[in-house]
Amino acid sequence: MTAPDTSTRRAAWTIPLAEGPVSAVVDRVAAAIAAASVGTVVVLLAGVRPDARGHGTHEQLGLEACGWPSAYGIPCPTCGVTTAACHLVHGHVVSAFVVQPFGAVLMLLALAVGAHAAWCLLRGRSFADLLVRLPVWRWLGGLFVLLLLSWGYRCLDFTP
Repeated sequence: MTAPDTSTRRAAWTIPLAEGPVSAVVDRVAAAIAAASVGTVVVLLAGVRPDARGHGTHEQLGLEACGWPSAYGIPCPTCGVTTAACHLVHGHVVSAFVVQPFGAVLMLLALAVGAHAAWCLLRGRSFADLLVRLPVWRWLGGLFVLLLLSWGYRCLDFTP
């Protein structure tokens, strides 16, 4: 009796690079860019402290202060996203969700994509396969709703 051929088996979430939906070169470049981008963001955020106000962490990275509070008296829709991401990078998960739920979820998704890209690069798997099979419009719609809800939440407790 011979052993079953496992070379054609695939996990539901990954396939070999050669069987991917795009050429191997495009797949590798996309995975490398994703992994490097997320890695860069993590390194940058690890080097700053989350702002105690719940917003403004981006100013430590050399970016301008947000003009929305002075112009409109309310925070911008992405107020606190960098601070939430910074909390997450520093391991303060609860603080990240308290500051800006959308920012925390966005950073978790970025970390997942970066980890998936690195894993695919190391294991010779297709990075693009999983991404093209995900219900992208549902994810984007859900993120948009979360952004609006998080903005409303930030408006309730915002202090410039």
